[in-house]
Amino acid sequence: MFTSSEENYLKAIYHLEIGVDKGVSTNAIAEKLVTKASSVTDMVKKLSEKELIIYKKYQGVSLTNFGKKIASNIVRKHRLWEVFLVEKLNFSWDEVHDVAEQLEHIKSPKLIQQLDLFLGFPTHDPHGDPIPDKDGNLKAIEKSLLSSLIKNESGICVGVNDSSKDFLQFLDKKGITLGKLITVLEKEDFDGSLFIQIDRKKLSISNKISNNLYIKKQ
Repeated sequence: MFTSSEENYLKAIYHLEIGVDKGVSTNAIAEKLVTKASSVTDMVKKLSEKELIIYKKYQGVSLTNFGKKIASNIVRKHRLWEVFLVEKLNFSWDEVHDVAEQLEHIKSPKLIQQLDLFLGFPTHDPHGDPIPDKDGNLKAIEKSLLSSLIKNESGICVGVNDSSKDFLQFLDKKGITLGKLITVLEKEDFDGSLFIQIDRKKLSISNKISNNLYIKKQ
């Protein structure tokens, strides 16, 4: 059994390890968790003693196989709860993260097993992120950033790179949601901003927005 704080560290390292060949720096962990570097150092020692991580000075932190199993299970619980909150309790996708942060620390394996069954074994959460299965495996999907599209190309919106409340609320205002077909009508060479069409609606979005939207090219 691990504390909520330990689980939060494992989950943070799990996310930071994605797409990184070497270990995760303690500074990156501190930034991710908005905490002091000294606090990270203390926790890293504890997690290392429990054989959840490997820490090498100047090489960073990496999860052991045991640590990855624990971390992926936390991520699994978090994303299943997000699905439940949106699909069954009518939460909006910008409201679920903080609540799921609390629910992910429930220890009952049977509860999560039954939750998965009740939801029909979803593969992705409301933000388009894949849900690890009970063995920690992720079903990845082919996706690109909207910013990579050129004029007259289209793609289905399948996820967000930024899941902050402000960004998700901005997308809601613009009518940009998962499953929508987005077509690039114009692309500005100067700043990379896009003029797009969603359904019958046409709008302009900045490069910052298009760099935080994932699409599956059509």
